[in-house]
This record gives sequence, C-alpha cells and structure tokens, in this order.
Amino acid sequence: MSGGHRKELSQGYKHTTNNRMELLAAIVALESIKDGSHEITLYSDSKYVVDAIEKGWLFGWQKKGFKGKKNPDLWRRFLKIYPKHNVKFVWVKGHANNPENERCDELAVAAADGKGLLDDVGYVG
Repeated sequence: MSGGHRKELSQGYKHTTNNRMELLAAIVALESIKDGSHEITLYSDSKYVVDAIEKGWLFGWQKKGFKGKKNPDLWRRFLKIYPKHNVKFVWVKGHANNPENERCDELAVAAADGKGLLDDVGYVG
C-alpha cells in the first residue's frame, strides 16, 4: 500500500515450504516496486524472514556462502533487490485479527488451493 494505492499479488507453488513462500512474498513485493529508491516498511508474520534481516543473520550467511543454510537461491535473489530500497521489516503476529495479515492469509490459501500451481524449482526437499 502506498497512499491510496493498493496492490495485491499472489501465486501458489507445488512442492515447497512455508518459509520459502514467506521469503518469496517479500522478494516479489520488493521486485514489484519499479521506480527508484523508496522507504519501505514490510510487515510479515514470518520470524524466519524478519529476524534474518533485522538481526543481521542474513549477512553472516552470505559471507559464508550460505553453507548449511536453507533457501540460498531465494536469499541470493532477495539480496539483489534489497539494496535498491530502504527496507525496514516489522514482525506481526499471525492470525491475531490484523486485517492486512488476515488478507494476506486469504490470498495465500486461495493461491495454494488454486489451479495452475507452479513448480518451486529451487525447493530441495
């Protein structure tokens, strides 16, 4: 959301994990911002995503080549878009009657149950 503008994106994938989809959601959101550098507050109910960035773990993982870490393909993709904006991540509790978080959950459930699920080619399970 920006001012009065709202954009909703969703897509379902086969053979994936919740953590991958939470991270991919953040990536796609940032990639969808096409013009210039912006100050962005990204809300997520994923401690995995929020803590990795806000606590600086991601940058340690990067220095070690993501050795032993899950989802290196997505973290590398994230690191390509992340520096283009000033992004602050904020954790919100899931399923706690936050209207925006509830809407995201509705979109995720609908996408996962929908037809035309894509293959998560980076998933290693």
